Amino acid sequence: MKKLVAYITTGYPEKSFSIDLALALGESGVDTLELGVPFSDPVADGPLIEKANHKALELGFKFKHLLEISKAVAPKVDTLWMGYFNSFYQQNMEKLVPLAKEIGINGLIIPDLPHEEALAYRELFNSNNVSNISFVAPTDSEKRIQEIVKDSKKFIYMVAYTGITGSGSAEDLQPFLSSIKKYTATPVYVGFGVNKKTAKDKVKGADGVIVGSAFIDILLKESLSYENKIKECSELAKILKSEINS
Repeated sequence: MKKLVAYITTGYPEKSFSIDLALALGESGVDTLELGVPFSDPVADGPLIEKANHKALELGFKFKHLLEISKAVAPKVDTLWMGYFNSFYQQNMEKLVPLAKEIGINGLIIPDLPHEEALAYRELFNSNNVSNISFVAPTDSEKRIQEIVKDSKKFIYMVAYTGITGSGSAEDLQPFLSSIKKYTATPVYVGFGVNKKTAKDKVKGADGVIVGSAFIDILLKESLSYENKIKECSELAKILKSEINS
C-alpha cells in the first residue's frame, strides 16, 4: 500500500488543536505526520504554509510547544519534525537529536540543509536511530542523486517541482523516478504540489506522497470551527489515501 505523509504547521492555531488534528489524521489514513516548525522565512514553502508559519509565530509559538505536542502525538502516529536548519541548530543538534529519539520522533526533514553539509551530522543521526530525510530534485545530476540516496533512511523526499510547495506543476516524473530507484531500495515519496486532484497522477511509480498545502488551506479558513477544520482535514486524508491506492 502506498503511503500518505501529511504536513501540519505545529501550534497553529494553538497547541491542543494541533494534538487533536494530528491524532485525527493518524486515524484517517495518514501513515506519517510532519510536524512543521514555524519559521519566519520558510524559503521552500508556498504562500499558504508561509502564512500559517507567520500566524503561528504571531500567536506565540515556541520550540517547547513542538516538544509538548510531539510527546502527545509521537506514541500514536509515526512523527517527523520538518523545519529549517536554524530552528534546530539553535537548540544544539548534539542535544536535540537524542531528545527527538527519546520523545519518539523518527526523523527530521530539513529542506535548507544540503546533503554535503548534512554529512557532518550523519553519525549523530545514525547513532540515535533518527532519520535525516534526503531530498532529491530534478535539477540534481545522476552522480549527485547516486551520492544522496546511498545513505538515505526511511524515505526519500522527491521534489516533484523545482520550486516551492503547493505548486500544481505536473511534469512527467517517470524518468526522474527511475534515476532515483536505480540506486536505492529506500521508498521514494513525491512532495510539492500534491493534492486530491494530482495525487493519483503524481504517485505513479512512487511509494507515497507528501501533502502540506492542501491541509494548511483548510486550517487557514477562518470561517470554519476547530471541529470542522479537523473534520475536513480528516476527510481530505481519506480521499488522498484512497486516490493513491486506486
